[in-house]
Amino acid sequence: MDALTLLLTRQSCPRLIAPAPSEAQLKVILDAAARVPDHGGLTPWEFIIATGEGLNRLADVFVAAATEAGEDDDFIAKAGNMPLRAPMVITVVAKTRSDIKKVPELEQQLAAGCAVMAMQQAAFAQGLGGIWRTGNFAFDETVNTALGLEVTDQIVGFLYLGTPAIDMPLKPQKDGSAFARYL
Repeated sequence: MDALTLLLTRQSCPRLIAPAPSEAQLKVILDAAARVPDHGGLTPWEFIIATGEGLNRLADVFVAAATEAGEDDDFIAKAGNMPLRAPMVITVVAKTRSDIKKVPELEQQLAAGCAVMAMQQAAFAQGLGGIWRTGNFAFDETVNTALGLEVTDQIVGFLYLGTPAIDMPLKPQKDGSAFARYL
């Protein structure tokens, strides 16, 4: 698939099954993330990969966070199943530095967001499926603590990856010029 076709037909795939990306596919995915725009070469990101038993550990983290937040039993049970919706979940964390004045923290967070997009595109280019999710757990102190994050770190997404369980119908093409204007 050529790059423009990939960009113009990209869509999320929420129904994912095994196998997860292979070691070689994962290397391509991570290498694509490392190529995103990165003002100052700060590499302001971390990728926490969960597969196998790691998915169960991430589920335990989500259950603890939901319990700590006082969620009802139904939501707590749902939280425990969230990481199990794919054979691999990569938590992408923006690890910003406030001491680098020429690169605002927002720009560093955006670079981490670009890394998620590059990872998803690299997965699609290799015939895999994925979906970028956030939700309350991306902003939860219990989750951050359990994952060993610093106070200044920000989860920018959970990238669920695997083999598409279904053929997703292609969404209608959006006209990008409808969102543009000239000065």
